[in-house]
Amino acid sequence: MIVDALRVFATVAEQRHFSRAGELLNLSQPGVSLHIRNLENELGTKLLHRSPKEVRLTEAGAILYKHVKQILSHYEEAGREIQLLRDEVTGSIHIGASFTIGEYVLPGRIAEFANQYPQVNLQVTIHNTEEIIAAIKSNILDIGFIEGETADHELSVIPYMKDEMIIVAPCSHPLSAANAVDKDMLQNQVWVLREPGSGTRAFSDHFLQHAQISHKRSYIFNSSQGIKEAVSAGLGIAMLSRWIVRKELARGEISELRIRHQLLERNFSIISRKENAATMAITVFIEKLLAPVNPDRKPPV
Repeated sequence: MIVDALRVFATVAEQRHFSRAGELLNLSQPGVSLHIRNLENELGTKLLHRSPKEVRLTEAGAILYKHVKQILSHYEEAGREIQLLRDEVTGSIHIGASFTIGEYVLPGRIAEFANQYPQVNLQVTIHNTEEIIAAIKSNILDIGFIEGETADHELSVIPYMKDEMIIVAPCSHPLSAANAVDKDMLQNQVWVLREPGSGTRAFSDHFLQHAQISHKRSYIFNSSQGIKEAVSAGLGIAMLSRWIVRKELARGEISELRIRHQLLERNFSIISRKENAATMAITVFIEKLLAPVNPDRKPPV
């Protein structure tokens, strides 16, 4: 389908990289290359300058890119108008979510929605917060759920829910025996952190910098599941959403280090492109999800 090839071309142009575009589109690099090659053959001209480090538009590519953005926008708008001819909750929604929301918050809510509206086709893509924002801006996703917020002027941001962040430690850690800890007790610890670009990493970095807490050493994992396993194995302490560690805490596999007189919270947000009109399916989906749902919390000591 020509629209697919145009969407691939626009994403490569914006990302300046075949592999990154492929990750956002869930395509292999050869698949991305095939779409670009077909476009170049059809138009009879080279559209991209390729180098090992980055991809740049040729003069012809720049002309095509300008028109492709308009074509994709008109195509999506036409689809929305056609769908709204029928007063039914139907169609498809491509949802993007950061790891915490996508793996621990959304599955149950999506199951409820799917049972009520079986004619809506739902697709969920899970990446870190920065990647979800990039995919929304490239029109790859219809709506996104991110950790924290974004000030990007192209995006509409709706507050979704509050998320409690907690510090967890191995059960054998010396601080695990304390009912509550002061921030100075967190100095010179070994920390297990998420990768840059993650909303969890952004929150933990802000906390450590604001509290002026230095670490003896840190280890980086690109998944919360990996961090949980590392903490449980005794590698170090970590900051994670309570959503992620509820079961492990209940089973006594890890311990919570409660900070005295402080509750750490961040926002979960729903994002979309301002210029995109929401379909009936998206509107109803967001309305259903805005009903409050939170894990049980413990008050600060």
